[in-house]
Amino acid sequence: MNLKLRLTILSFLQFFVWGAWLITMANFWFGTKHWDGAQFGAVFGTMGIASIFMPTITGIIADRWVNAERIFSVLQILYGLVLFFLPHTESPSSFYYVMLAAMCFYMPTIALANSISYTVLKNSNLDVVKDFPPIRVWGTIGFIVAMWVTNLTGNKATEGQFYIGGVAAIVLGIYALTLPKCPPQKLIDKSAPLVEQLGLNAFKLFGNYKMALFFGFSMLLGAALQLTNAYGDVFLSEFSHFPKYAESFVVQRSTIVMSISQVSETLFILAIPFFLKRYGIKKVMLISMFAWVLRFGFFAYGTPEGYGVSLIILSCIVYGMAFDFFNISGSLFVETTTDKKIRSSAQGLFMMMTNGFGAYFGSNIAGWAIDKFFTHKFTNATELANHLDTTPDNATFLEILKNTFNSVVNSDGTLSSAVMLRDWPNIWIAFAAYALVLAVLFAVLFKHKHDPNELGDIKH
Repeated sequence: MNLKLRLTILSFLQFFVWGAWLITMANFWFGTKHWDGAQFGAVFGTMGIASIFMPTITGIIADRWVNAERIFSVLQILYGLVLFFLPHTESPSSFYYVMLAAMCFYMPTIALANSISYTVLKNSNLDVVKDFPPIRVWGTIGFIVAMWVTNLTGNKATEGQFYIGGVAAIVLGIYALTLPKCPPQKLIDKSAPLVEQLGLNAFKLFGNYKMALFFGFSMLLGAALQLTNAYGDVFLSEFSHFPKYAESFVVQRSTIVMSISQVSETLFILAIPFFLKRYGIKKVMLISMFAWVLRFGFFAYGTPEGYGVSLIILSCIVYGMAFDFFNISGSLFVETTTDKKIRSSAQGLFMMMTNGFGAYFGSNIAGWAIDKFFTHKFTNATELANHLDTTPDNATFLEILKNTFNSVVNSDGTLSSAVMLRDWPNIWIAFAAYALVLAVLFAVLFKHKHDPNELGDIKH
């Protein structure tokens, strides 16, 4: 089999096993299990916890002792097995700890997959800069396909999404053993200080005001990066509570609609070189922040019908710019402003701040805030019906009340059990305001002059 094709399959499956449940887990959590939002925020934060330390540990093992493809294989198989067990947990706390185990196995495989691809391409005398991007883009396609499979098979709110991801992960783990060998490079001297062996010498970058500011903003924006992954699909799905929207395409195929975001991501990747050369790294990162404002703002006013559908689609389209422009331009900023001796560690620090601390604090704080300030309790049928833009005697309303909320209307107009609904428009407005404040502060505080030659330095 062609070498590039083999690496393409690796990339495709790497993100397929994540996309099978990442966007739809909220539907299982809120719609099937009926657990609360604060705990869900903590569960989504497990990705951040795992990203803080697991990539470093596995990186050291791959650099010093064990072939990268073998570590990758073991981690994917363990991840798949944990996914099989995950839906059988009986409480939010047990789900949290099982998910934490799954993320500890999965998150380091993202970096390992890249490392394997780089090593194989270099050993085959291929051009990494030219040949890797077309391979990596199939990872995003794998994520999209997984979302579609989960939605079209009716598993977006069931345990089936975890089984789909689990089976694919085990297949990927076995497949990885067929790839060319990627033995340890052993580039770090065994006599080197422990700080250097652990890659911790990059932390000295915090002593530089400009770098410290950059990493601070990376963490704060990282808090926003996963919010639409965590809540986007359930936001669209919960329009089903409105009788007039219950059967709309956006509600029934919410995961497919959300996949437009990933399609946009693949397209904006291609536009990044143009924007970077024309506007420079700082302006591209700033564009990303304002794109997050639009991402959340369009969601705030989006609905499943009429003009509102256009806003939802626009939100999905702008996601590609919001996500790609910061991640890639931020990575290039690190690449062009750090010493080559600590460049890999500095990249790891950038990922730690965004996908680690940023994702962890963002998920937990967002979950708490949604529960505390943006979840409303309804005990009266008329009030609930008015909120859902219908009447208390509407047949669809009564059916939704019974089947979704396990509640009925009492003779005095009260509900047999309280109904809790999230105030999505104000949730998204709050997120948009947060992103706007970050953008303004970044524009004022972060000083970086555009040098047209800075991108050329990356090749050396």
